[in-house]
Amino acid sequence: MRVALFATCVNDAVFPATAVATVKLLERLGVDVDFPTAQTCCGQPQFNTGYRRETEPLVRRMGRAFEGYDYVVSPSGSCVAMVRDNYPRIGARAAGEGRGSELSDISESLAPRTYELTEFLVDVLGVTDVGAYFPHAVTYHPSCHGLRMLGLAERPRRLLEAVKGLELVELPGAEECCGFGGTFAVKNPDVSAAMGTDKVRNAATTGAEVLCGADNSCLMHLSGILHRQDIPLRAVHIAEILAGTEAEVLA
Repeated sequence: MRVALFATCVNDAVFPATAVATVKLLERLGVDVDFPTAQTCCGQPQFNTGYRRETEPLVRRMGRAFEGYDYVVSPSGSCVAMVRDNYPRIGARAAGEGRGSELSDISESLAPRTYELTEFLVDVLGVTDVGAYFPHAVTYHPSCHGLRMLGLAERPRRLLEAVKGLELVELPGAEECCGFGGTFAVKNPDVSAAMGTDKVRNAATTGAEVLCGADNSCLMHLSGILHRQDIPLRAVHIAEILAGTEAEVLA
């Protein structure tokens, strides 16, 4: 099985520890992981702000970068949703405009092979207990892309429930958006901040030590609010929790 890591821009530039944890976790489970250095942005910011034509070169680059791999795995539901949900739209629109089938061919090849980390673990590898150890109380925030577009459902929770030492605490209003929404946070900062404040307030009532999520874009937004409000709650990506082992913690 040849697996390529799709790190994403936010992890590459801001949260590299998440990408490292993803590789560490997959390799511990016997997966051969490669990092294609030709990968760049998947085009989500451009596409979401209406620049469809400007997104097309990035689709082509993604197709070339991940050609030949059995699976493409990413610790980001939003970027995976971009590939799986929007690449086919881009390809169909280009074909409908009489510009050939290149983009459709790329999406037909890449979209079915692209997986968010937790669904790859559960659906492809068939595991929920990954041998992790994290002795903390954790509450989980499901991001909108993972919850609504990818349908991750209980996969992240099942993985967290199997972590030794971890106490999973219910998050009130878990399915409500945190307010980040990519460019939504830029265009509607007051609404975005208010939604994030509601989410943080709910998380603080759980008594958890850690606010976990599967998208660092959402966690970045929430972490900023936690910091500004001086709330003693850490935002941690699920990959970093699943990558930890008891031997490392006790060493």
